[in-house]
Amino acid sequence: MQPRRIARELALLSLSQLPSSPEKLETQQLSNMVLAAVRTLTTEVQDNLTTAAAELQRASDRLLSSETRAGDLHTSRSLVDESIQLTQSAINRVGAALELPELIQLANQPDFDVRTYALQIVRAVNIHRPEIDQKLNDALVDWQVSRLARIDRDLLRIAVAEILYLGVPNRVAINEAVELAKRYSGDEGHRFINGVLRRISEQAQAAYPKS
Repeated sequence: MQPRRIARELALLSLSQLPSSPEKLETQQLSNMVLAAVRTLTTEVQDNLTTAAAELQRASDRLLSSETRAGDLHTSRSLVDESIQLTQSAINRVGAALELPELIQLANQPDFDVRTYALQIVRAVNIHRPEIDQKLNDALVDWQVSRLARIDRDLLRIAVAEILYLGVPNRVAINEAVELAKRYSGDEGHRFINGVLRRISEQAQAAYPKS
């Protein structure tokens, strides 16, 4: 997992703790928000491992039932299929849980501090929120930033903050926001976010065409 992708995820989880109106926040306050985001990820990992263990136990029970209590071949196959699905789900959860050690390792690398970049994102969103929201409102069709789901709003704000204030190329910021949306937003969230950010990019290109 790339360091900046981890930083964006921490920033996303941190933004949920920001006050509804932009306020001057001290560096320590922002640092505490990022620390709380890390703890949230840690809890998520623990929950994933607990759920994975339960799914593996259920898978084992289904296999045992297929061998000892199934009355016909169809029932036996159904129990085996369910066992396989539960096992695959458990494997996926364990895979997600194993990302945390990588996060900690990357956060300690001297060439790029994950938490530092997460703080830069959170600070940029908080300081420039009125300008960011105006850009988003201009790009939204028959909608307003204030009416968006919180997670979608924060994902959009992160991308726009990176483009406008942190020097991230449009394409990179858009792609990263879409990837985060696939994990945290609804089924159609990543498509919506992709559309809004591409509209912002097109508007910027129209306003400042290349010579």
